[in-house]
Amino acid sequence: MIDPSEAPPGPPVPGLPAPGPREPFLRRMNPVLFTLFALALIFVLYQIVGGVITIVVARGEVTLSNVTLVRWATLLGQLLFILVPTVWLARQRHGSLPGFFRLRVPEIRHLVATMAAVLALQQMLQAYMVLQDMIPLPADLQRMLDALRRLLEEAERVLVQANGPGEFLFVLLVVALVPAVSEELLFRGLVQRNLEAVGGWKGPLVTGIIFGVYHFNPFALVPLIALGVYFGFIVYRSGNIILSMSAHFFNNFIACSAVYLRLDDNFVALAPGAVPTLKLAASNFAIFAVVFVAATLYFIKSTGHDKSGESY
Repeated sequence: MIDPSEAPPGPPVPGLPAPGPREPFLRRMNPVLFTLFALALIFVLYQIVGGVITIVVARGEVTLSNVTLVRWATLLGQLLFILVPTVWLARQRHGSLPGFFRLRVPEIRHLVATMAAVLALQQMLQAYMVLQDMIPLPADLQRMLDALRRLLEEAERVLVQANGPGEFLFVLLVVALVPAVSEELLFRGLVQRNLEAVGGWKGPLVTGIIFGVYHFNPFALVPLIALGVYFGFIVYRSGNIILSMSAHFFNNFIACSAVYLRLDDNFVALAPGAVPTLKLAASNFAIFAVVFVAATLYFIKSTGHDKSGESY
């Protein structure tokens, strides 16, 4: 006797829907597992493969003689190892990209509000960095951290420093524009969108933490997380990733401009040429906190959700 469970499938039964094709594996994955898979894949591609390529190009050190090659390696690494796999993963899992990534033309008032908030938040975080540098540490640990900080800051300064308008525009392309597009599509697009599916408002928060950790800069971890959470908030609130791309670009543009204009890394807007004392940093923080709150409240008031729950 033939076991019915082992019988070959016959023709469709009249009145019942025909079995459809099975969904691809990436679409069947749990959103959290998919997010971890995507982050792991891009980590290997960008941080390891791209990092090794950059180290080989730089021969272990970023100098004025090889900085152009390092910039090109960085640019291509961002495009090939962040942007391309992000778009491919999104296409495989979600199909339509503009709707999934929430690509919309932003309103000017929202752009202005987020730019003002980013400028204020950057100054608030600069005040935090002044306080962080004042925390006493054991002498041996302090020496080790100071050496690591100098190494990171010198490599970053050589990479960002430009000696003319043309070179400055290329630096902006490498350090500001391409990261703003590729990182936002990855974090506020692919990662946050999937985490929102299971955590709602917690998605931007978790994504911001991942964003900060992903940059591997222990000295700027808190500022990076704060910026990441803010970028996630404006996307979640407005349903528009172009706003976070613009804010991300503006944040990096300010940093590049400060280096180009030979301003000190620790400058505060109230007194760019002064030594950043705790009192000055606190005053700077208080003033720009008012700006940040005002800009954010205006942004919240001018954005919202319709009855279906979709952001606008």
